[in-house]
Parts: sequence; structure tokens; C-alpha cells
Amino acid sequence: MSLSRQNLLELQNGSDVRGVAMAGVSGEAITLTDEAVNRIAGAFVHWLAARTEKDVSQLKIGVGHDSRISAERFKVQVLKAVTSLKANPFDCGLASTPAMFMSTIFTELNFDGAIMLTASHLPYNRNGMKFFTKMGGLEKTEITELLDSSVSCPPGEADIKRVDKVNLIQIYSTSLCEKICKSIDSRDQEKPLEGLHIIVDAGNGAGGFFATQVLEKLGADISGSQFLEPDGYFPNHIPNPEDEKAMLSLQNAVLQSKADLGIIFDTDVDRMSAVLKDGTVVSRNAIIAMMAAIVAREAPDSTIVTDSVTSDMLTEFIEKDLGLKHRRFKRGYKNVINECIRLNNSGVLSPLAIETSGHGALKENYYLDDGSYLAVKIIIEAVHLKRQHKELSALIARLKHPYADYEFRMKILDNDFHTYGQYILAVFEKCAKEKGLFVVPNSYEGVRIAFSGETIQGWALLRTSLHDPVMALNIEGHRSGDCKNILDLVKTMLEGCVNLDKNTLNVLVV
Repeated sequence: MSLSRQNLLELQNGSDVRGVAMAGVSGEAITLTDEAVNRIAGAFVHWLAARTEKDVSQLKIGVGHDSRISAERFKVQVLKAVTSLKANPFDCGLASTPAMFMSTIFTELNFDGAIMLTASHLPYNRNGMKFFTKMGGLEKTEITELLDSSVSCPPGEADIKRVDKVNLIQIYSTSLCEKICKSIDSRDQEKPLEGLHIIVDAGNGAGGFFATQVLEKLGADISGSQFLEPDGYFPNHIPNPEDEKAMLSLQNAVLQSKADLGIIFDTDVDRMSAVLKDGTVVSRNAIIAMMAAIVAREAPDSTIVTDSVTSDMLTEFIEKDLGLKHRRFKRGYKNVINECIRLNNSGVLSPLAIETSGHGALKENYYLDDGSYLAVKIIIEAVHLKRQHKELSALIARLKHPYADYEFRMKILDNDFHTYGQYILAVFEKCAKEKGLFVVPNSYEGVRIAFSGETIQGWALLRTSLHDPVMALNIEGHRSGDCKNILDLVKTMLEGCVNLDKNTLNVLVV
């Protein structure tokens, strides 16, 4: 099909490019074509030359991909586009998203920019593009600029047989090994993880290297690790730390293998979660709590930035148990990371930005959302605790958990869904105040109501979706019946919003 400006702009997904890359799912037409990938890659070359103030012929650009079926095909298109413009592409092969950013940092590579072909945890028929410079990933506005300029960027054709190949994952793995060895005072620096049994679930994505090239190399027992082989159809489970089936699979593997720890990554390894030796799942609020506990000693009295849907019980743990400050911010990993950067630039120490999704970025690591780096931090802590005859579970022993929590997504039926979404929020807030409910100030996203009385204990957050004509409602109850009472109250507060499909709220909650 011929590509219009609208076709290209519709591929934007926040700070990424994403689309349907291949046939196979009923009702899903291909939107991310070979031509689109080629033209967008060419536009990035021009954009990068302008930003770096370098001649195109001086640019070094890394190109990598996850395990998706369409990866090799799209890689060819990117390499053709970059080569045709006389820039210098480097084929990094199967890689992780964090490794692609680090290709701009590693002195032996020093790339000016990098392109990662990935669609994170989305189904096999999807794919996408992420872009990096030495300053990090491109912002939403920069992606819009890139797609807009790709309209006038013709497809590039070139011979790519002589493109240099780079074993980026080996270089990246070595850097992780060095981090572990440097942080662990071990008599055996070649095998500092000897005696630890750690299994990895890569979900058939790009994360299998962490088991074989990092953990096993440093002496850990990785028996019981699963789905390390890349397979773009993801036949075993969705490679997503938020997926219940995926976490249950890892939980079973840890218990069956009697491992000390289990680590799970998403497809492109920018997210992770964990399972402890007793089968305790460390995800969502718990993974935030664990990472906050790890950085608390290194950065006392600092601020942890999270997304807006985190629990009040997490806030209590961060602020009362760890003595840190907790700032909830807008959902979207770039939003959370950018707020962390803003705080540090303003003089407020913020060592960690992390979402319940498992996206976590540390100030010490270029503010890069890197699942494998978070795993390294946890493993280093596990070694230190083991020497004290303690378990990782001790880090979050005082973290309380809600009785139940839910997320509902309601479709906005008004054509101008942005405006109508803001109208719904205004109605919701006005109604809450009229009922004498406590509206949390400075929630940064949507309207959050906290309940702390005898009748209801918990909270509700109503917010607009970042990209879709959808209102999202998160509720959390601290006791049996709290979620039901909160949901019943919310329903009455939304009765006047006639262009909001509230059918999804008609479910049984506890």
C-alpha cells in the first residue's frame, strides 16, 4: 500500500514506533510495512546528523532486534536505509533494548545513535522501533518529528553484504559481570556467584544471555532456567512480568528447582520481576519496594519516583520504613524517568524511577530502564544478605499488601475523547468534593480519592489513557468488601457521563 502522512503518524506509540508487522491475527491489517521501516530509519539518519552536527558519512549507527519473527526482515530495511545515505551501520543482531542504548556509551563502540527493533511484550505479529542517542531514548515529540519527516524520506536501496557485525550482547554481558565482581568482595573473582542457584525465564525473548553469559559465567547454578531460546512466536507464555501466567510459570520453576531466586524479563529486557525461594512473587508494588530498599542505604532521605497506580501501602513502606520520600507521577516509563531526571537537576536526590510494570531506571545507570541491571542489583544484594545469613525477603518483610485491587478500562464514546476525558475527570472530582471525600492533592495524573474511615479503607484513581479513547479506573481495598464499596460509589459518581461505556464496571469484586 502507498504510505500517507497519516499512515506514518499513526505508528507512534508514545516515545516508540509500533504497528502490525505481519499477517496472522484475524482482523489486524498490516500497518508497519517494510517501506515504513525503511523510510523511518532514513529519517532518523537525517535527524541524528542534525542533532549531532555531523556529516552523515561520519555517523555510526547500531541496529539490533529482539526475537520477533519480523525482526530479520526489518533489520534488512534499516540497514539498507542507513547504508544508502552513506552513514555507517553496525549489525548488532539479537540484542536487548538497554544494550542498544549502551552501544552509544561503550568506548569500544561509541555509536552516535542506535535503532532497536522491538514491540516489547506485544503479540508475535507486532513489531516496532526504538531510537537512542547518547542522551537516551527519544522523547514523544521527537518521535512525532521523526515520523513527520519520514513522509518526504524516500526508501533507500543499498548493498548491505559488507555491513560490519558487532557482538553487542557479549560486550554488554561483560559490563554486567564487571559490575557484579566490583560490587562483591569475593575471594574468587572469577566465580563470585558460586553457591547461588538462580533461574532465568526469558519468555523466548532476547534475555537468555543473562543466564548463560552473566550468571553461569560467574559461577551461579542456572539449572531450571526456562524459555531461554529465542522464539518470536512466544509459545510458552507472554514475555511480560505483569502477566499472571508468566509469573506463575516462574514461581513453579523456582519451587521445583529449589532455587534461591528466579528472574523474569520481558521480550527486550527493559523490564523484570522476580520470585523468591519460597515462591513469593516480587512484582508490581513489591519490586518497587525491593529496589527502594536496596537504594535506601546508598541514598538516604532521597525520593523514589513511581507511576500513579502504586499502593498507599507502598507509600507507607517507602516513607515510614525506609525513611525515603515517595512521588507518584504520570504513567508511562518515560514520564516517570523524566520526572526523576528533573528532580535531580533541581537538586532533589532521586536515585530510582520505577513503574509497577517492571520498568526501572537508576540514576547511577544513565537513567536507563534496564531489567538486567535491576536484576544485577538484586543479585548483589542477595550475596551480601547471604553472608549475613539473611534472605532477600528480609528487604520487604514490612511491606503490607492490599486485600484486593482491580483495574477497569472504560471506552470513551465521544469523538473528541481528549476533551471528554477531561470533562469526566472534572465531574468526578466535583462529585467527590461534594460528598466530602478526600481528593489527594498533587496526584499528577487523573483524580485520586483516598478512603481511611471505618466504612471504606483504600483508594480509587480515575485517569485518562495515555494514547487511547479510554478512561482507566484503579481501585484498591484494604479489607474484604472495600473494593465493592469503592466501586459502587464510583458508579454513582459517573452516572452523568453518558458518553462513557461503563459496562466493564459490572463485575463481581471483593
